[in-house]
Amino acid sequence: MRGKRKSVRREMFKEFLRSFLNNKMGVAGAAIVLFFTVIALFAPLMITHDPSKPGSPDEILLPPSKKFLLGTDTMGKDIFSELIIASRVSLLIGFLAAGTAVIIGSLVGLLSGFYGGIVDNLLMRIVDVIMAIPGLPVMIILAAILGPSIWNIIIIIAVLGWPSTARIVRSQVLSVKERPFVEAARCIGASDLSLMFREIMPNVIPVVSAQTVMMVANAIYNESVLSFLGLGDPLHISWGMMLHYAFSSGVMTTAWWWSIPPGLAIALLVLGFAFLGSGLNEVLNPRFRTR
Repeated sequence: MRGKRKSVRREMFKEFLRSFLNNKMGVAGAAIVLFFTVIALFAPLMITHDPSKPGSPDEILLPPSKKFLLGTDTMGKDIFSELIIASRVSLLIGFLAAGTAVIIGSLVGLLSGFYGGIVDNLLMRIVDVIMAIPGLPVMIILAAILGPSIWNIIIIIAVLGWPSTARIVRSQVLSVKERPFVEAARCIGASDLSLMFREIMPNVIPVVSAQTVMMVANAIYNESVLSFLGLGDPLHISWGMMLHYAFSSGVMTTAWWWSIPPGLAIALLVLGFAFLGSGLNEVLNPRFRTR
């Protein structure tokens, strides 16, 4: 029986891989995300200067050259090295914030869809209230109150980002829990926890995977906005913090080599995750496959 299940899973994975590789948008997104992930993983090996070490007075605001590939900032720091190291912080915040939001949203959606009734009404009203709150203004207020810290930013993004996942998971659970295999498991005495996490949740994971990728894109974008506004963690340089320092120094328009690289990195990475999420959604979501 186990061998048969493994064989079925292997065939399902091959079918998924075949379908995904035929999705040009998804493949392009995966390539962009992989590119930045490799940069983040091997950042210490790729930097040419210590990004935290200021340069000499004659190295301030130098344009790109052989010594400084992307020039220097107002403290003489190498912008290329800062850009490489900053990829780690931006990706870390994106993955952790999105992962936390998806876990919370999945649990809420699972409980709401499985039990229904009062539990469903209560949880969905909470979801409606949070979704009615204007996200970015509230993030700005909370970040200003809690103080500049990457962990505060992760918590803020996660707390305000989970309701969309909860709605998606709930809708899937409502459909899956009525299927014959769930009823069969219930008839042989399976507990509620077993039904939710062993029978229903595995069938919801494909849709949750696509939602997680989209959440990472939103988290990176939100972190960049908060950091650009000066609410990021000054102890951990990110692409948004680089833009903040370039803007606050008053040379953002003249020292283009300081502002354009982090701006392009943010745009490309967010676009990559958006493409990847869209591709996964088309491959994994039955409604999109039918279309």
